[in-house]
Amino acid sequence: MAEIAGLVLPFFGLIFLGYMTARIVDHPGEAMGWMNTFIVYLALPALFFKLVSRTPIDELTRADFILTSVGTTYVVFALIFAVGLFLRRSTIAEATIQGFAGAYGNIGYMGPGLALLAFGEKAAVPVALIFCFENAAHFTVAPAMMAIGGGGKRKLAALLLGIARRIALHPFILSTFAGVAAAFLAFEPPAPVQRLIDYLAQAAAPCALFAMGVTLALRPLKRIPAEIGYTVPAKLILHPVLMYLALSLGGTYDPIWMQTAVLLAALPTATNVFVIGHQYGVWQERASATILITTLLSVATVTGLLYLVRSGALPADLFP
Repeated sequence: MAEIAGLVLPFFGLIFLGYMTARIVDHPGEAMGWMNTFIVYLALPALFFKLVSRTPIDELTRADFILTSVGTTYVVFALIFAVGLFLRRSTIAEATIQGFAGAYGNIGYMGPGLALLAFGEKAAVPVALIFCFENAAHFTVAPAMMAIGGGGKRKLAALLLGIARRIALHPFILSTFAGVAAAFLAFEPPAPVQRLIDYLAQAAAPCALFAMGVTLALRPLKRIPAEIGYTVPAKLILHPVLMYLALSLGGTYDPIWMQTAVLLAALPTATNVFVIGHQYGVWQERASATILITTLLSVATVTGLLYLVRSGALPADLFP
């Protein structure tokens, strides 16, 4: 347990430091703009490129792993969407954000840092694959559902073009594809360029976690919405449990890939859920509350999951 505490306390400690700094230092939210730009456009893309480019090409083409992991996430999304739509009588737009709150984990900011700390560099490829294909799905589903629900006003052609542009030009996806190309061609950057990539990659996790803490502090919890009763358990418990069962039944995978996918599924709700809600003017305050509550509770749930993995109480494959 001391080993697990030594792993997660610095990790969540960076989030806490960001939170406390934002509460103490009086800076407007706009001051985070360049920090987020550095993280999204430089630091995390450098990390993805560095790790993926060093991976054997055959490990980068596991379509079964991609379909199973992304499919499991959307089973959770569909379940929470249905609960919101039919039991809570929410609108399609509101139920969509609820579905994302229960299924869209913080795999961009928290995923790479925690997975690499917990499982080493072998975790980089499943992290990159899950991130790329889940986000491609999210970028497609969100505007499509909002259009169905009446929250989107653009014509179909403009909608499809916007979706394609967001997928094709996202820095994380571009850097991952560049890493795949480098792995395929056995390309190694010149030493000075590689050192620059290394510097950027080393800054990725600390900056992302600090920025996440600041973001949480800038969106204080005003009230606890009733939807918390099912979105939070879905995100922190149901999602990782279903991921574990699906991958155990779905094929034979490296234990590190299994553990990484389950860990990513256990992460709290992504801050992008608030961004989507804000973009369409739907469920904004409740999305912010869900992000804060799942992040706080994930200190316990993620620590517990890592303990189960490290102690051997959670086997790498339920059906060997």
